[in-house]
Amino acid sequence: MNKKIFVSREIFEEVLDFLATHFEVHSNQADAVLTAEELASALSDKEGAMVALTERIDEALLSRCAHLRAVCNIAVGYNNIDLAACNAHGVMATNTPGVLDDTTADFAWTLILATARRLTEAERYLRDGKWKKWELKQLLGLDVHHATLGIMGMGRIGQAVARRALGFDMEVLYHDQSRVAPEIESACRARFVSREELLGKSDIVSLHVPYSPQTHHLMGAQEISLMKKSAILINTARGGVVDDDALVEALRSGVIAGAGLDVFEREPALHPGFKELANVVLSPHIASASRNTRFKMAMKAAENLVAALTTGQPPDLLNPGVNRG
Repeated sequence: MNKKIFVSREIFEEVLDFLATHFEVHSNQADAVLTAEELASALSDKEGAMVALTERIDEALLSRCAHLRAVCNIAVGYNNIDLAACNAHGVMATNTPGVLDDTTADFAWTLILATARRLTEAERYLRDGKWKKWELKQLLGLDVHHATLGIMGMGRIGQAVARRALGFDMEVLYHDQSRVAPEIESACRARFVSREELLGKSDIVSLHVPYSPQTHHLMGAQEISLMKKSAILINTARGGVVDDDALVEALRSGVIAGAGLDVFEREPALHPGFKELANVVLSPHIASASRNTRFKMAMKAAENLVAALTTGQPPDLLNPGVNRG
């Protein structure tokens, strides 16, 4: 009898067809956001699951899912999965690294340019019928070319953002827990600096760190206050890396010039202050949302699930010490 699996959110039909060649597939193609109770019920008799960042995999859930052996996240980040709980219950956990780096870097640049040049503000001004004449000082923004770009987190996506900065003749600074290899620094024309130097010298600060207890509110009121008054902050990483309350206040009071945000602390809920501000560009967690990339993410998660439940060796295993028996 085929193993039973559950797919927690709507995915591409081609991926479902692939899974169906290996498993008895149960899926949530209606794309309802499941409560913890509904998810536990759906997984109670399943051996595998494909989940999204909207599903929390923790001790409370796993204690009710005795048959579960693999949970495959359709995302690079996995702060929705408690790896210690997975280890305790013998559940393999995987993510989808490598397939969304360039698409996310492209979108970080979308936010950089839109924020620096006040694009969404200008569009609203035009659509609202306020444009009556050309003015020399109208909607003045920040030059991106020859500016200083500060990258917090020099992993694959941070490096891809840095490489794109070469075309704008920018000075690139970066900070991470440790320096990257010299050949990467050379290819990106990037210089390692302290966090304080990066914040103080950058015209644009772009965040590319995973969310964890160590990076929670990495950018709070104190850190934002170190930035130039003319600078902008870009976040395509994870909500919670930025203290949204502090950022709203900083944008409102002119501590920094603007922000471009794809992720939020309590998403999909949005801090009401952001809606009141003209100097912030907002998007609904779509940095990886090209058709090609999202398909690759879903298929990679599916391939991890197949490998986990057939060979016990998924290629993107997050907890290699788990008992896979």
